[in-house]
Amino acid sequence: MLTNAIPTLHDADPTQLPQQALPPFRNEPFLNFKASETKAAMHEALRYVGHELGHVYPLILGGERVSATGKFHSTNPAQPQQTVGVHQEAGLSHVEQAVAAADKAFQFWSRVPVRTRVQLLLDVADLLRERKLEFCAWLTYEVGKNWQESDADVAETIDFLEFYAREALRLDGTTTPIQLPGEHNTLRYLPLGVGAVIPPWNFPLAIMAGLTMAAVVTGNTVVLKPSVDAPTIAARFYMLLEEAGMPEGVVNLCQGSGDLAGAALVAHAKVRFIAFTGSKRVGLIVHEAAAKAQPGQPFIKRTILEMGGKDAIIVDADADMDAAIEGVAASAFGFNGQKCSACSRVIVDDRLYDTFCDRLVERVQSIQVGDPVQNAAAGPVISKAAYERVLAYIALGRSEGRLLTGGEAVESEAGGYYIQPTIFADVAPDARIAQEEIFGPVLAVIRSHGLEESLRIANSTEYGLTGAIYSNSEEHLQRAREEFHVGNLYLNRKCTGAMVGAHPFGGFNMSGTDSKAGGADYLLLFTQAKSIAERLDVGSVESSQMRKPEGL
Repeated sequence: MLTNAIPTLHDADPTQLPQQALPPFRNEPFLNFKASETKAAMHEALRYVGHELGHVYPLILGGERVSATGKFHSTNPAQPQQTVGVHQEAGLSHVEQAVAAADKAFQFWSRVPVRTRVQLLLDVADLLRERKLEFCAWLTYEVGKNWQESDADVAETIDFLEFYAREALRLDGTTTPIQLPGEHNTLRYLPLGVGAVIPPWNFPLAIMAGLTMAAVVTGNTVVLKPSVDAPTIAARFYMLLEEAGMPEGVVNLCQGSGDLAGAALVAHAKVRFIAFTGSKRVGLIVHEAAAKAQPGQPFIKRTILEMGGKDAIIVDADADMDAAIEGVAASAFGFNGQKCSACSRVIVDDRLYDTFCDRLVERVQSIQVGDPVQNAAAGPVISKAAYERVLAYIALGRSEGRLLTGGEAVESEAGGYYIQPTIFADVAPDARIAQEEIFGPVLAVIRSHGLEESLRIANSTEYGLTGAIYSNSEEHLQRAREEFHVGNLYLNRKCTGAMVGAHPFGGFNMSGTDSKAGGADYLLLFTQAKSIAERLDVGSVESSQMRKPEGL
């Protein structure tokens, strides 16, 4: 339950409060599934969640459990006949009810002390730690993540909760750079209002919770519309929020399609901001719709968008070959390339191109494809639609490059959506498989003749999310720092696996609004700054100061 464990902030020295209130932030450690006890506990969590599959989940609007006429099923991509959860298909009336509930809750939640909102996040983080393996199991069943990928998702969620709790305290203690003589000057960061949170399926816990709780801890209220491919994880997280004592209406669970529920939320006159992660196509639709003021809308809507990438790793002529091979394989085929940060292009210097290709093929062919419940390295892609899309790109790749390995679907008795990790070599920089986001286990290898060309190729797409370079030349690394145009650049390491606090995440160009999730600037996106100047005793103000012309 909510407590007053954190000291009152406004009557103390704000520069000291974050350190006094909470210990320094530390990233949540990952689990070691090689340890027999952890492995056995994960098997037990999978058995438990396996018995919980198939439940019917309501919409939750202002605390009220609501059923809808329409239903949709979330299924296990490794066994598509297995239902993970049954969910309500929200209609326009449900969207109206959700926004009204969030608007009503905002009237009190925006005035709740920061320490109380922070405590909610800390309590949720504690509950999630206690049930880490249970949530790992839900991720494995609903989106096909293996154990390590599931653990990383849950750990990142805990990191977001802990980090944003501390950032909210820091933001609440902000002071103005100058105190004018005769005045008391303050700066407060106020919540915006009702927000629509529209997260993706590929990090269905971390991104969903990060977007939601960043809004909540800053005093906003939320209508949460999760992806239809990962609704059960959102419903289970909502149950955790209720257990932690979140008041009714602060977060409202409004499951449904993007075309209906999502579009209605984005256009609603009382929705003050939209926090979205997903495809470029949908992100641009959200941005355009939000820009159009509706009747009775007294504000400009804010959009917080992360829209994917076409990420590249440069392998320089003097690169550490072993490190580069491992980094490319992990970045390209971790979670089957279904990360916006995934490496989908590797740009290799001509002087080691052939050797690199041979060794990369050897490494990738060792990747085991199979059921993530059994912790196979590569599981299924998320859905039949994704399966068909990726196979269509592989067919295109046969005409745009030279197939080195993979290129086929993998049959399974349960009908899972498995595709072999696939590599095409000799791909032209302007080929479609080198320009378009595939979001699957497909990698294009591009030949380069030196760093100048490598950087030009790396920057040749409309995206700019992540990128990496393997090089032992400090001069070349420095050029990459200056010229590799991405929001998250990695030197001599893979381009996936951003850590909260260390790697604020968000990209350039069509990769979104460079929101920098998990960074010191992030909570500002959910607030508006109010400058307050209080005039003190007029007699204490020097006459020369009083005669100065006023500024803006």
